[in-house]
Amino acid sequence: MKYHVIYDGNCNLCVTFTQLLEQFDRGTIFDYTPMQDDATLQRFGITPDDCQMGMILVDAKNSESRWQGSDAVEEITRLLPMGEAFIAAYRALPGVKWLGDRTYEQVRDNRYQWFGKRDSTYYSAYPIGCSVISNPVERPQ
Repeated sequence: MKYHVIYDGNCNLCVTFTQLLEQFDRGTIFDYTPMQDDATLQRFGITPDDCQMGMILVDAKNSESRWQGSDAVEEITRLLPMGEAFIAAYRALPGVKWLGDRTYEQVRDNRYQWFGKRDSTYYSAYPIGCSVISNPVERPQ
């Protein structure tokens, strides 16, 4: 089972989240591409405007099955070991899902101001459609 994580490769918070997920998963469940990789995004029919709504998770076996924003974060968490129980509890608590969605929106809309913007785009060691890269790459914007 494989999923594609599309993240903002210029956002410090987004890159840190991606790097943590890479270390934990090691390309077993997820592979990655930054929102700045137009060629890969075109393969999935994702536009730059689509990316403005936050990170995207795409099911590799069915590219029509996708999650975005806080729903993508929840699905990523659910797919991790013991994540399903955590997400079930999170969704069961009244008002917590709503609060999580609003918090995600605020972070998404203010990510560069709050966490900074990178000088170069981060490309994962586990790119979509490729074998593992020994050293992740930084490319100028």
